[in-house]
Amino acid sequence: MEVSTPNALPVIDSHQHFWDINRFSYRWMPPGPSILRRDYLPKDLEPLLREHGVAATVLVEAHNSVEETRFLLGLADCYDFIAGVVGWVDLQAHSVEAALEEVAAHPRLVGIRHQVESSPDDKWLVREASIRGLRAVAAAGLAYDLIVFPRHLETIARMAEQVPGLRMVLDHLGKPDIAEDAFAEWADWIRLIARFPNIWCKVSGMVTEADHANWNVEQLKPYVACVREAFGIERLMWGSDWPVCRKAAPYGDVLCSAIEAMGEMTESERRLFLSENAKRFYRLKA
Repeated sequence: MEVSTPNALPVIDSHQHFWDINRFSYRWMPPGPSILRRDYLPKDLEPLLREHGVAATVLVEAHNSVEETRFLLGLADCYDFIAGVVGWVDLQAHSVEAALEEVAAHPRLVGIRHQVESSPDDKWLVREASIRGLRAVAAAGLAYDLIVFPRHLETIARMAEQVPGLRMVLDHLGKPDIAEDAFAEWADWIRLIARFPNIWCKVSGMVTEADHANWNVEQLKPYVACVREAFGIERLMWGSDWPVCRKAAPYGDVLCSAIEAMGEMTESERRLFLSENAKRFYRLKA
């Protein structure tokens, strides 16, 4: 990469994971040998953060369970660089308010995510029970991460009309199939959901949606240009998706490729994209 890491600016990584494969099962993980099939814990990421000038991170769930959320919050107690945790509760449960109250008692719990991408129900986001749970997330003052495939983007628009008070962020640009250059229909849905002012977007996860062995920044630029135009730089934030990104690129390349794909930015725009937007969206103390 030709773009240098912006060490002069305070960077917040809005999207990274930790996992312990002996403690939890990760059904989304490829079977068999994989660069992902090992423990990834704070000691593995901390040196990379120092190397690339990243001051803080948002740690995102990777296993739909309250037990994993408690585990992640425990890590946040031990490592100051974890500015916030996006956890999980069963949003369709009748006891969702009580579950949210329990996890939200921890000051680092900033959001909730459900892995809609792996749900057998493509309409999960607009089910009555889900809408009730999402309204409870909004009432608790928490954010909601949307992890979906492009086929789910239409349901996001329908859901957003019913939950106008919920702060939402689209993970990984909605996971467009960059490797197959599946741009047009994805872009139409992006422009639609960006009309909702409470929906933001993470510029993250791109390299893993591209050809892992042969991706380049030029392939990413149309997708980034689309979300920049649709959401405006005031609703974009950078995330590494580490360690999932390791399937295609090391941490530093992920950061630098996102900056290059964003194109021209003033210093104030870079600050928004690389730190301030994540801080504002998640209400971080970092």
